[in-house]
Amino acid sequence: MVDYDGRLHRVYAQGRALPASSLDSWMRTAAGFVPPARPLTVLDLGCGIGRFTPALAETFGGPVYGVEPSTAMLQQAVEHAAHPEVSYREGSAAAVPLPDESCDLIWLFLTLHHWSDPLQGLREVRRVLRPGGTVILRTQFGDRMPDLYWYRYFPNASRVDAAMYLSLDELRSLVARAGLLAEGEPRWVDIQEVQTMQAMYDRLKLRAFSTFEHLAAEELDRGFAEFERDAAADQDREVPAVPAGVLLLRR
Repeated sequence: MVDYDGRLHRVYAQGRALPASSLDSWMRTAAGFVPPARPLTVLDLGCGIGRFTPALAETFGGPVYGVEPSTAMLQQAVEHAAHPEVSYREGSAAAVPLPDESCDLIWLFLTLHHWSDPLQGLREVRRVLRPGGTVILRTQFGDRMPDLYWYRYFPNASRVDAAMYLSLDELRSLVARAGLLAEGEPRWVDIQEVQTMQAMYDRLKLRAFSTFEHLAAEELDRGFAEFERDAAADQDREVPAVPAGVLLLRR
């Protein structure tokens, strides 16, 4: 498990910042996945520093509950991502601090792979979701991993990432056992913008991605040295973004 109360919470805001255009694209995409009725009560489970939480309130009319197990991450959300319709609460997927059938929409953005008990977490998701409600699950699939450009600098990174995520069939099995329905095939959405080599290096060197917590110091040092050299030599080279995987769940 990754300790977000340690080093990561201090670099996360800068290292995982979302351009306004990407945030807007995510919200338009999310709005298209749910019925048009508004307002909707939303749970942002694993909200971290609140990257999406205020935008979810603006998009769906609130209220939005941001639930996060890391005290340090949650404190940043409270201080820097406040919104009149947002309430932040400390809690985990294993024990969501909300009543039964209290949410119309649940937003799970790259969080399920951090859960200590995914089945229990999905059962909690079903418990707090209203009948007819929607779960937008942004995740990777262990058997369908993207080929990220920066993997070439860290030979073990792709293996580490693949090991973090369930395969699509494994995920579907857990979803069914939790009493939820996975709707069709994963959606692959183009959200993130093209980055230059230099911009990608500047972002990744902060090591705000949990992948880097599982790599040896020698591999990190060597990889970032090579990446820095290549970025300096070809700063404006564009590195295309890869599509993001989204699985819709219903109750």
